Amino acid sequence: MLFYRAALPLSHRTLTYLTGMIRRHRAAIGSTWRRLNPGRQAMLVLVYLRKGETFAEVAAGFGVGAATAWRYVHEAVALLAERSPTLDQALRTAKRAGYAFVVLDGTLIPIDRVAADRPYYSGKHKKHGMNIQVIAAPDGTPLWTSGSLPGSVHDLTAARIWGIIRRLRAAGLITLADKGYVGAGQPVLVPYKGRNKPASQKAANSSHAKLRGPGERANAVLKTWRILRKLRCCPLRAGQLVKAIFVLQTREAG
Repeated sequence: MLFYRAALPLSHRTLTYLTGMIRRHRAAIGSTWRRLNPGRQAMLVLVYLRKGETFAEVAAGFGVGAATAWRYVHEAVALLAERSPTLDQALRTAKRAGYAFVVLDGTLIPIDRVAADRPYYSGKHKKHGMNIQVIAAPDGTPLWTSGSLPGSVHDLTAARIWGIIRRLRAAGLITLADKGYVGAGQPVLVPYKGRNKPASQKAANSSHAKLRGPGERANAVLKTWRILRKLRCCPLRAGQLVKAIFVLQTREAG
């Protein structure tokens, strides 16, 4: 096997943050000696999440076994996901920030499943995956990510399952969303549907798209972490992975 040096497009601030988290966790559980110190474990986890390499590839690069790399990643991802804000916390943050509106959007995290796994197949995206709901600020900064549901679940159904519509209504936050949320009711505003719409509705849809567009970039921001471009692990871990990446991306942007 050949080895080479590579750069990771992340700041030292993010590495220091994760290293400190791992170091405190090891002290709390009274962890014994490990092959990698907290800093090296943090780097391994960041490489895995950012570059999307397999456990075998990451393990070889850090001189540990694949099983050890798997344990290191699962441990760190769980620690990060615990620090992801709840929906109510995110909505309070949006209220304090004085946003005129927030953006609700669903995304599909592709998975390596076959045609027989129908519950995971998204007819909208024509692929297998897990449905994740994301709430973002008007400029596209992610504010909250949901857990995961099979890709066959419709966005509006997913939003109702996670209680998003009800909590948005209680918070009084105007929310922009695409046509996948038609029927959600207030405070979710969606574009007009149908052909041959009058000029007033076309103008309204154009304004809606211009306001919603920047907010929908939140999903693209999260997917700069290549592990989310196609999961090779258990699909049920998709939500936890997205939450962990959300925490890291927030730290990176800060």
